[in-house]
Amino acid sequence: MSDPAAPLEGHLTPLISTVALGARTVARSVTRVTIEGPIDRIPRDGPVILAANHISNGDAVIIGSWLTKSLGRRIHWLGKKEMFDWPLVGWIARNGGVHPVDRAAADVDAFRMAERILAEGHVLMVFPEGTRSPTGELQTPKDGLAMLALRSGAPVVPIGISNTDRVWPKGRFVPRPGGHATMRVGEAFRLADELPGGLDRKSAKKAATDLIMRRIAALVDERHRGVYASDVSAEPPTGATPEPPPASEAAPPDTA
Repeated sequence: MSDPAAPLEGHLTPLISTVALGARTVARSVTRVTIEGPIDRIPRDGPVILAANHISNGDAVIIGSWLTKSLGRRIHWLGKKEMFDWPLVGWIARNGGVHPVDRAAADVDAFRMAERILAEGHVLMVFPEGTRSPTGELQTPKDGLAMLALRSGAPVVPIGISNTDRVWPKGRFVPRPGGHATMRVGEAFRLADELPGGLDRKSAKKAATDLIMRRIAALVDERHRGVYASDVSAEPPTGATPEPPPASEAAPPDTA
């Protein structure tokens, strides 16, 4: 068993590269995949938060398989602990950058693991909504990602996934051949550069959450925008650094 106090690994292993290649091959065999946006401008070193909407099991497949290759870095995920009991999938997760989380009881542990991933300069993938959308539309998110981004100061890269819910609907065991899935990557940004100064913690958390979700909403097809449809054209506020929440108020980021 690995030492839990040992530094986390950030390099790619043959296993991760092979799984990413295999996932790309499988994805291309069942649907047409389009990747858009400035992937080449995602930071190649230091802490990074990837934040995407979540409408299908196919989201993680597309994000992980394409961005792992492009970044040349290991992507760290927080995944439900039950995944680690599945044959083969559990072994791949255990050796591929997925960290088990008990979503029913280990909220503080999840947040601490996410902070540790960023503190050690790695890439963290988060779905702000916390679970797959039952309608394909953006849902009201939890506040874990905003609090994590405020505390860590890590740049956030918004990612919009469209139409994977039609290719691999919720409740279906395997993808449905055909269709067209799209991943659009936005520009990395830091909350400190975008939020107005003088906000109290509660206001900063809400403003950060709204900003991140607006950036994601702008990257998805119109049918996915849901509660953020009217906010897509809104200009985000600019200003000084808001006060980050203290550790005692920290809630966990949301898991895949």
